[in-house]
Amino acid sequence: MTQAALLTVLDSVLVQGFPLDKALARAEFGRHKSEGVQAAQHLVRFARRYAALAGRNWPVKSQDLSALLAAWQAMEKPSLPLKVKPLNLDKAQLAAVKADPVLWESYPDWLYQKMAQALPQWPALAQALNKPPAQYLRANSLLGDAKALKEALRAEGVQCDALDQDCVRLKRFANVFRTQAFAQGRFEQQDWGSQQVAALLAAQPGMTVIDACAGAGGKTLALAAQMGNKGRLLAMDIFDGKLQALRKRARRAGVHNLETRLIEGSAIIKRLKGKADRLLLDVPCSGVGVLRRNPDCKWTLANDHIDNLVAIQRQILDSYPRMLKPGGLLVYATCSLLPQENELQVADFIERSQGQFVLESEQTLSPLTGDTDGFYMALLRRQQ
Repeated sequence: MTQAALLTVLDSVLVQGFPLDKALARAEFGRHKSEGVQAAQHLVRFARRYAALAGRNWPVKSQDLSALLAAWQAMEKPSLPLKVKPLNLDKAQLAAVKADPVLWESYPDWLYQKMAQALPQWPALAQALNKPPAQYLRANSLLGDAKALKEALRAEGVQCDALDQDCVRLKRFANVFRTQAFAQGRFEQQDWGSQQVAALLAAQPGMTVIDACAGAGGKTLALAAQMGNKGRLLAMDIFDGKLQALRKRARRAGVHNLETRLIEGSAIIKRLKGKADRLLLDVPCSGVGVLRRNPDCKWTLANDHIDNLVAIQRQILDSYPRMLKPGGLLVYATCSLLPQENELQVADFIERSQGQFVLESEQTLSPLTGDTDGFYMALLRRQQ
């Protein structure tokens, strides 16, 4: 059962291009659920390495996947029950793969080259983005701080530490969504770096705050907690399904000051001109900063996708900031580490604004400097 489930996940992700989280949700690992999920994540993360060790061309085909398992078994000696033909690793082949960072660290050629050209620290960062992420929770301060959450989770057998007033880090992986604390709305699972994006906006009770690219709303809910349920919090997105998911999460979290708006055109942006005290633009991006968490993105992202995303980010910056009041604050954020999506994009916007916006601060978070995903965030103030 376990081997068949692994092969099904690998085929779904590497051959058919389905998201890893969707493939894992359907996988039937039986009593080896936890080990199977971790194994699937590892195999997707290092798929090109194992394909090279098995002597298979890239991209792989369905008939190559058993060979990937055999290469993994020969290298890592997993405890999972596997029935694949044993692979005798060729020492010369192993040495050649280890000597090629693109193969060994397991990236598409174009992505490795693009990141290397953009980031001097890329070789080390390539390794850091291949390490499994830590598991962080954001305490819902509407219902208690991180210290109280830590005690509640420990009572349910989940070992963790409170890092600050709002953040808890688990000592080992746990399915926290089965806990009573989750059912009570006491936390959201959210990387520490992602939590810093909402914190930078510094929303206050009584303000009008707009999260204009809300998605399923992890940062929206953090803003609601900052506001203490007081004021107007408006979450906007172009996908209604994500806003529906947000409304469900908000009910569980006890959020009462939330409104949602589907962006169907420019009219809604125009109607909100000059209304917001705070504006969050967590824009669509390449996601190369969160490859630890989403290793399948390496295999689905394409170079022209990044160019298209940079254009979308520019369009958002040319339109959405009009919703901010003079003197109001805007946070532009991505989960990318590419300069063209980050500091270069912001600098270009400020120049185009002709003095209307000024940069207050900017910051890049990286797994090289802390146990966090990669994020960029810039705080801007509207002058007029």
